[in-house]
Amino acid sequence: MQGRLIIVSAPSGSGKSTIVQYLMQEHPEFNLAFSISATSRPPRGKEQHGVEYFFLSPEEFREKIQAGEFLEYEEVYQDRFYGTLKSQVEHQLEEGQNVVFDVDVKGGCNIKQFYGDRALSIFIQPPSIDELRRRLLHRATDDAEQIERRLAKAEEEMSYAPRFDYILVNDDLETAKAEAVELLNNFLS
Repeated sequence: MQGRLIIVSAPSGSGKSTIVQYLMQEHPEFNLAFSISATSRPPRGKEQHGVEYFFLSPEEFREKIQAGEFLEYEEVYQDRFYGTLKSQVEHQLEEGQNVVFDVDVKGGCNIKQFYGDRALSIFIQPPSIDELRRRLLHRATDDAEQIERRLAKAEEEMSYAPRFDYILVNDDLETAKAEAVELLNNFLS
């Protein structure tokens, strides 16, 4: 049986990665597999082509863009691309995997538009910008300037929330995890 797609987007610090990891590790019954993205950056450490990413040169990436081979892509910095190859997603779906996308809001909207009802799109939203600021400060991974940039970006990203099938407000992590499980149960059954 063909797999389905689960798209998860959120502003940085909303708990998206925590919730996605929980679903993948604690709920094997969902048969979830990450979408393997393509990038034009070189491998880091022990990363392998086709495992963590598909590593392409900037020229190869541009050729695939021109050929319409991406569901979504972004040039984060000059010659530093990230994107999702249609062929990889189709391969995973044919294998019966339910493919999980941990993507930015624009990418999430593009994938949902392409796959329609075969995809469930979930926007994970912090309870407020103030709470998001508190979480980012608590993380202690960014300086004040980076946090303000992330918060400005978060406000823009939150304007995309109505385009998603479901808005999951993460004001309590255990409640958000339970809601995510319920959403997937309903969608995949």
